[in-house]
Amino acid sequence: MAKNSLFAEPHFQNDEAAREMLEGIMWPDGPVCPHCGVVNHAYKTKRPGVYRCAEKACRKDFTVTMKTVMERSKIALHKWLQAFHLMTRSKKGVSAHQLHRTLQIGYEAAWFMAHRIRESMRAGGLQPPMGSGSKVVEADETFYGFQEGQPKTGRRAWSNKNVVLKLVERGGSARSFHVDGVRVGDLMPIIRNFSREVQLMTDKANAYKFIAEVDGLDHSTVTHSKDEYVRYEGDKMISTNTVEGYYSIFKRRMKGVYQHCAEKHVHRYLSEFDFRYSNRSALEVTDGERRTLAIKGASGKRLTYRGRH
Repeated sequence: MAKNSLFAEPHFQNDEAAREMLEGIMWPDGPVCPHCGVVNHAYKTKRPGVYRCAEKACRKDFTVTMKTVMERSKIALHKWLQAFHLMTRSKKGVSAHQLHRTLQIGYEAAWFMAHRIRESMRAGGLQPPMGSGSKVVEADETFYGFQEGQPKTGRRAWSNKNVVLKLVERGGSARSFHVDGVRVGDLMPIIRNFSREVQLMTDKANAYKFIAEVDGLDHSTVTHSKDEYVRYEGDKMISTNTVEGYYSIFKRRMKGVYQHCAEKHVHRYLSEFDFRYSNRSALEVTDGERRTLAIKGASGKRLTYRGRH
């Protein structure tokens, strides 16, 4: 492992350097007590990496991994950093089997580690609202895999499949949601959180038309049934090619890299793809910056074996 140039830096080789790097990322202003929230009012104990809060009302011990996805993990810290590095720098994702082979840890540990890192990548919520400043947001739904316990037949295309609503802001970020269906009631709670200035572009699905009319959104459509994929109104390009390209990449990579995804884990894979797209090189985000963002996202999140979905 030490000969691998990919992991030549000290924080990828030993736990002490890895801990120092994590503390620098998670605590830029000094140690933060996860129990009482006090910043830079703690001192080191004799145990490596363990601090004690100096507040009289607290006086509890803590480490940089407490109340993060890495808490109580038996996997070495430098291997956690290797995993973060691999999963954030790879354009196509990294399978649990690949982590298992590269990090030389058990497959189940690698699988669970990957899910915890995806949890770190999860932005969550609908803030800030997409489309601020009259930006274009393309919306479309797609179908992936089959719902567990459902027959693989049905009159509607989505009746037995997982439905994913994808939103892509042109030149910006992406957000994906695992929804129950494509009816107005399924999509409205999400679309209603757009900025009122948004330029929404979709296909001819009636649900989008209804929501846009009710909320008074600037809404443009293309008619795929008539082989219309791009049209112009003056300088305004109306298309959903960006979001369709995004979910085609999602499907290809899910089949080629991960191969199988249980329904209860779909949202975690969506978080990973959204994170990588929203922090891509085209937006001038480097591999190191992307890794740092994912590590920062680990704070305040826990994912245990009992609650791993």
